[in-house]
Amino acid sequence: MKKLLAFILVMGFGVLVILGLNSISQFPDFGDVNVLNRVSEHYITKGSDVDIIFGQTLNPESGAANIVTSIVVDYRSFDTLGEITVLFISALGVSLLLGGAVSQKRLQLDFKPNFMLRVASRALFGIIMMTGVYVTLHGHLTPGGGFPGGTMIASAMLLLYLADDQFRAGVKGFKILEGVAGSLYVIIGLVGLFIGTYFLQNFLPTGTVGDLLSSGIVPIIYVLIGLKVGSEISGMIDNFLTEEEEAK
Repeated sequence: MKKLLAFILVMGFGVLVILGLNSISQFPDFGDVNVLNRVSEHYITKGSDVDIIFGQTLNPESGAANIVTSIVVDYRSFDTLGEITVLFISALGVSLLLGGAVSQKRLQLDFKPNFMLRVASRALFGIIMMTGVYVTLHGHLTPGGGFPGGTMIASAMLLLYLADDQFRAGVKGFKILEGVAGSLYVIIGLVGLFIGTYFLQNFLPTGTVGDLLSSGIVPIIYVLIGLKVGSEISGMIDNFLTEEEEAK
């Protein structure tokens, strides 16, 4: 009964926050924005003027409405692969130092989370996870992508760890997910090398700029980055908040 009451209070508070934000005139209505003015670009190619128009231009060079994404996950995608490799090495070092024990248990926190905090964390967990997924999937259209989306997913895991002193995630699942995502990243790069002319070449049609299914391999790479970053940081969180269990 306490958990149900706490959940109702948390959801009610969330509704009040949303209604309060909607009543502020400074906040535009959801979707009320002229995206064309934000992403339309003008450049000169082969002596002729060309406009990239959101929702109309077919098969542009990178296909991404977000120019930062075009740079990070297309023109310098190999460098991005190096960046997530650095994160992998960091997570591996933490795992070797703190996660080598066969039997581990949660660290004893200096405080005991009450039931209100536990229930609220469960309610917020899904919201944070969906926000992270949204940011990852729309990284080629709006500011965001795999790195911020992955850290949001990891922050949801951190919330559960701090709100429940008995919670432990499936660390083995994180390791498998991290390995699969990283391997697929390299495999896509090799496919681009064999189909095209260089490693991580964008070999898929870029479609219409601004569409969700556009930009070729860019959104696929961002999803893999989001899964890899989220799983690695979540594994690091578990390593920092666990300790070797004493043999009985």
